[in-house]
Amino acid sequence: MAGATLIGTQVKADQFDAQIQALKDQNAANQAQSNSLAAVAASYQAAVDVLNSKISTLQSAIVATQAQIDSLTQQITVAQAELDHEKAVLGENIKTMYLEGDVSTLEVLASSRDLSDFVNKQEYRNSVSNKVKASVDKINLLKAQLQEQQTQQENLLKDQQSQQAQLLADQTQQSQLLNYTEAQKSAYDSQIKTNNSQIAALRLAQLAANRKLGGSAVPGDPNHGNYPAYLDNAPQDWISDPWGMYNRECVSYTAWKVQEAYGNMPNWGGVGNANQWPGDAQRDGIPTGSIPRVHSVAISMSGGYGHAMWVEAVSGSTIYVSQYNYDLAGHYSEMSINGSGLIYIYFGG
Repeated sequence: MAGATLIGTQVKADQFDAQIQALKDQNAANQAQSNSLAAVAASYQAAVDVLNSKISTLQSAIVATQAQIDSLTQQITVAQAELDHEKAVLGENIKTMYLEGDVSTLEVLASSRDLSDFVNKQEYRNSVSNKVKASVDKINLLKAQLQEQQTQQENLLKDQQSQQAQLLADQTQQSQLLNYTEAQKSAYDSQIKTNNSQIAALRLAQLAANRKLGGSAVPGDPNHGNYPAYLDNAPQDWISDPWGMYNRECVSYTAWKVQEAYGNMPNWGGVGNANQWPGDAQRDGIPTGSIPRVHSVAISMSGGYGHAMWVEAVSGSTIYVSQYNYDLAGHYSEMSINGSGLIYIYFGG
């Protein structure tokens, strides 16, 4: 199985797997974006949580401030009632003193039992007047203090409400950013899911085409046909072989076998799929045909991109081949198949 992707002026072989790799690369990029957006969303969520905490704390402060204002209002009402009472008492006292003022001091003295009684009356009136006035002054001072406190609390309330309004505006902005970021992340996650579905469909399609060859793949040679260890041990499609092909792909393996057997493999990594190899060979003057030969490359043209195999043995119309990626999982395998209908490239001449 084979395909190619264009990278600069070079085309990677094995385009079928290149499509899969392209989708994987896109998924990797999308996952990186999704992870980045998740981190951004987490920061926005943290900001929203902090703002919610501040709003809640400030709301409690506003409630406490309003309660203080209500308490001060009640205290002012009580102080005003007491002030009104004391003023009334003072008024009555002044009125009494005024009425008594119509009586001459001589008459007051004459009506008194003695001088001491006269002095006592004068002192009593003065004392009552002074006490009432002191009470009025005290209540006025208390009322003024309460009103000042009330003004301070009302100003504090306005400031708190202004802060709350700003926090709510910030919260709305952060929530909008959070929603937008989560929507972007969801879009990337959705694309990843779609790409994974496409990858699965591509794998199933080519796997079905490979199975039409009719063989039953077995693990075979534990040395994997001497395929270089640095290519064999790397994750599939992570690196390129000397011919510009993805590692652990069918064309990479057959290119290696041609190099191993004949000492030279044309650089067809810049040309295309396994099903393009017959045309590539004819262009380069390398013979092709329909008769299987040992150590030729057998090409299946089925599927969208074909499949390349190394012919290990021939018995009539049956051939025994070694290969990579028959299972689309990048594994080495061997199998016997009917060699009819395949195209063979005779690199050995």
